[in-house]
Amino acid sequence: AVGIGLGILIGRYAICDEKSNSEDSGQLSYNKEADPRISEEIINQIDAEKIREYLRDLSEFPHLAGTDADYKQAKEIHDFWKNEGLDEAFITPYDVLLSYPNTTDPNVMNRIFVYNENDDIEWESALYEPILHPSENKSNVVPPFNAFSAPGNITSSELMYVNYGRVEDYQWLVSNKSINVTGKIVIARYGKIFRGDKVRLATRYGASGIILFSDPKDYTYGVDPKVYPDTWWLPESGTQRGTTFMGKGDPLTPGYPSTDTAYRVDEESLKGDLLPSIPVHPIGYGLAEKLISYMGGDEVPESWRGGINITYKFGGPLKNAGWKIRIRISTRNIRRTTYNAFGVIRGSVEPDRYVLLGNHRDAWVFGAIDPSSGTAVMKEVSRVMGNLVRAKKWRPRRTIIFCSWGAEENGLIGSTEWVEQYIKNLAERAVAYLNVDIAVTGNYTLDGGATPLVHHALYEATKKVPNPNTAQAGRSVYDNWKMTTPNEDKTQPKISPLGSGSDFASFVQQFGLPSVDLTYTYDEDKYKIGSYPLYHSKYETFYAVDKLLDPGFQTHKAMGQIWGELARNLADSLIIPFDVRDYSRVLEGLVRQLNSSETGAIMRTKMSLDKLFEAARNFTKEVDAFYTMQMNVRKSNPYDVRKINDQLLQLDRAFTDPAGIPNRPQARHVLFAESSVNVYAGSSFPGLIDSTFEISGSPNEAQRWEVVKKHYSAIIFAIQSATSSLRDVTKFMPVT
Repeated sequence: AVGIGLGILIGRYAICDEKSNSEDSGQLSYNKEADPRISEEIINQIDAEKIREYLRDLSEFPHLAGTDADYKQAKEIHDFWKNEGLDEAFITPYDVLLSYPNTTDPNVMNRIFVYNENDDIEWESALYEPILHPSENKSNVVPPFNAFSAPGNITSSELMYVNYGRVEDYQWLVSNKSINVTGKIVIARYGKIFRGDKVRLATRYGASGIILFSDPKDYTYGVDPKVYPDTWWLPESGTQRGTTFMGKGDPLTPGYPSTDTAYRVDEESLKGDLLPSIPVHPIGYGLAEKLISYMGGDEVPESWRGGINITYKFGGPLKNAGWKIRIRISTRNIRRTTYNAFGVIRGSVEPDRYVLLGNHRDAWVFGAIDPSSGTAVMKEVSRVMGNLVRAKKWRPRRTIIFCSWGAEENGLIGSTEWVEQYIKNLAERAVAYLNVDIAVTGNYTLDGGATPLVHHALYEATKKVPNPNTAQAGRSVYDNWKMTTPNEDKTQPKISPLGSGSDFASFVQQFGLPSVDLTYTYDEDKYKIGSYPLYHSKYETFYAVDKLLDPGFQTHKAMGQIWGELARNLADSLIIPFDVRDYSRVLEGLVRQLNSSETGAIMRTKMSLDKLFEAARNFTKEVDAFYTMQMNVRKSNPYDVRKINDQLLQLDRAFTDPAGIPNRPQARHVLFAESSVNVYAGSSFPGLIDSTFEISGSPNEAQRWEVVKKHYSAIIFAIQSATSSLRDVTKFMPVT
């Protein structure tokens, strides 16, 4: 019953009930502008202490996807929304493939061994990270593992160091050292690219297994020798858990929701492509130091050296004759139920238009930073909005849906399954998706990623929120953001393109929904680190946030104020606050970037890019005309307002190709998708970049060029379709 609850919701609110809405708002006005006082109310009512209380409760115990704790937290947030004035709350379960290590039998638990020439164990890795603060002393802490690793016992006399395990690292080994890793175990630093890409590339180059470690050069600060629990820097035992699944959603039901009637593919058919076919295991830099000490071979170049006080070597046979290394992995993939939870505030005038706020709930262990900092902030935003509705001070023009996703850490599973289940309705009715996976990783500046239509609204929201760091010069979050992270021409703060790695991905890539992903971050120019140091380790605790990262929770409060104001503006404004000029500016920049890139140079050997430039210019002309029309729309006429808003909603959708980009049918946005060699990173014109990668001299070069030409044509058509979506319907009919 709960599984169909949101399905009822999606259809149910497509009709406006004038009587019920009139009771809430005093009178129903289709043309009423947003009340500016509500913006102040939401910003002023966000309470830092309440966010702190929520986070303490959310991160008290481990809450791994598919466990009893997963459902317990889904039910708690569902009940919270029911109690705080929201109109509806639902829980939707999905039966999906998840991954777990053995935690009961020490004889098969995941471990790395080194054997001497007599086959005696010379060294073995620890099963768990040690307790460094009393708050970590809890049951159900999962030992370090990489989800979806292939199980197996792999033994080799050779261990090879491959730096970060990127394409360029393997190519360098082959071209400069004639090193072949086939049949050998490799060890790679975390960082630079997604861990799943590291496993896939190790498999492609023939490795039999891979060990991943967090190097202190990427996760500590050399000037400060102190580590957690004294500072936020990663201790030597800190180990990054994480998925290695290369897809999105339930691995067994690609492209379709994992409902009771879903067809499920054979898991074995996914091995080597979306799921690993070799064992993989993560360790901390303390254990990595021991393994590196056993390695032979030449010393690596300076750019390959990490921060461990040891000589980094390329490896080969272990330095002691007859010694061997063994990886024992017992991780198993199991079908389990995970849960999405939803809280709904019904719109007063356009209840069939949805502004979505989302954060995932599951964590590898305590998850006080990822994701519970975001969950705590979302709870506070929903409390403030729900209480305003309950007090009959406000009801948004459009429906607001708060989304708490399950099983994100395994591969964006909860959000992707929901998008797949309701994609036809969402593509017609959703306005925007606003994601906060991690609210705070530092207190230096805002870090924003977004699709172009949301840039203006995001800037406007940050101008209203005070800078939480009073030691900085900027008065508002916007001022500080622009000062610390300006765009290329220094006129605005930098907003990055969206890649993947969080729950916005399916909304953007499957049906082109304008989306935002926000976090408050550290000074990335000062700290040249791979991510916040405690990432996915056991030490990501409430203590770490409360005492080390954001004492007083003022940065969390600012994130709540930004998130709440951005959602209010999108849900409440008479005309949806999308600035189409941002899209033409970004598109023209992407075309120039492509033209000057290596991809552009490769393409020009076979084709002209003139038609792409022409399509972009025509799009800009139509954008300017539409913007003029948007600014002069008759706001007294509800049909004119609705027409403009409908055109705004369809613009991003027009940049999607139903067939998907080459070899990635679920990535349909022709302008924005993750890089094929790093799913964390955004890639512009991703289909062209993928299709031309290493195309020269490839065995099937002629066929690959046909793929490039076909996709290039699809991109131009998508731009032309987007251009026509901005025109009045009578202006693009054929002339007879």
